[in-house]
Amino acid sequence: MESALLFGLFIAALVLGVPVATSLAAVAFLLIWQFDLGIRGISPNFYAGIAKFQLLAIPFFILAGLIMERCGISRRLVHLISLVVGPIPGGLAIVTVVVGLIFAGISGSGPADTAALGTILISAMAARGYAKPFTAALIASSGSLAIIVPPSIALILYGVITGTSISALFAAGAIPGILVGLLLIIPCFVISWKNGWRGERWGTPAEIWKAFTEAVWGLAAPFIILGGMYGGVFTPTEAAVFAVFYGLFVGMVIHRELHLPDLYALLRDAVLSSAVIMIIVAFAGLYSWTGSTLGVMDTFSGYLLTVSQNPWVVLFMINVILFAAGMLMDAISIYYIFLPILIPIIRLFDWDPVWFGVVMTVNLAIGQLTPPVAVNLYVVCNLAQIRLEEISRAIVPFILAMLLALGIVTAFPALSTFLPELFGLR
Repeated sequence: MESALLFGLFIAALVLGVPVATSLAAVAFLLIWQFDLGIRGISPNFYAGIAKFQLLAIPFFILAGLIMERCGISRRLVHLISLVVGPIPGGLAIVTVVVGLIFAGISGSGPADTAALGTILISAMAARGYAKPFTAALIASSGSLAIIVPPSIALILYGVITGTSISALFAAGAIPGILVGLLLIIPCFVISWKNGWRGERWGTPAEIWKAFTEAVWGLAAPFIILGGMYGGVFTPTEAAVFAVFYGLFVGMVIHRELHLPDLYALLRDAVLSSAVIMIIVAFAGLYSWTGSTLGVMDTFSGYLLTVSQNPWVVLFMINVILFAAGMLMDAISIYYIFLPILIPIIRLFDWDPVWFGVVMTVNLAIGQLTPPVAVNLYVVCNLAQIRLEEISRAIVPFILAMLLALGIVTAFPALSTFLPELFGLR
């Protein structure tokens, strides 16, 4: 009965169009009252869910991404990589994926990266004849790399919930993130070749060098931020603070495109984005605590194990469930709702929590592209001024490419565990 109420009421609220955070809160409050779990426990539980030092990294990485987009880093990266890629089919489309990978190493937020790429590339690709639905689908897909490639906000949340080293998770996400990017290039090339969409000329050595010198601060940012963490200079949270000051230095001193009056708007946008995330974190934590207290999570994980004791079958089922959940909920809610169910299964089969975190995150990155709840699609549809229906067919090849990447990352754990072991983060 408790399981039916916990999940049934939540799904019913989503179907009725109730916002996710409100749905989580309403169901948790109702069940706490109904089963007399202690109304007075709501406030300290709410506070405990967000009063974690590691979560401070989220607003700082969001702010860092906004600052670096505002000071023209993404524009300079696009120019440099366009000169290098040259006239091959899908030149600018490939540039979009590569810039998405680099910018993902700065912000950690899928919607933020989608907005940063879309602001520059939608009009540029339209001028070169690319179809708008294809452009929008490509930008949304490239933006989803941000939650896989470190510093990923999604991996921070996974680490907080499971107690896994965030530095190890960041290292684990690097190779799978690059793999996803490489596989996204395949539909870019094939579709562009069929439609005759080509890049422009290759840049001369002098032009490439000039573009490199202008873009070097953006290229260096991910290496400095991540190198500082892996070198033991600072923690992930301290790295986020460093990223903010690095962005301010580049924007105000190097490029001089960022001025003091701009800071208010950047801080406002960062606060709004962070508030949306943290309110979901708080209510999702309360929802998860309610389910765990009622024994729902143990019951559900036990049910999964009754279907099969084969770890690969169970893993396949988990991926299917997470894929379906990604169509209805945001990644934050899914972490808090499903991880309490999955942690006992991870321990039972002795799965590496770092590898499983990357598998889960790649799956949820696909969820940012699958309607009806596809945050990256909504962002890019607003920027491109097209309807969701127009982009739904164009997104399919990119989803298939990411599903292939998910299968590879799931089947070969070494792709995720190699770098953490190399850097001694295990």
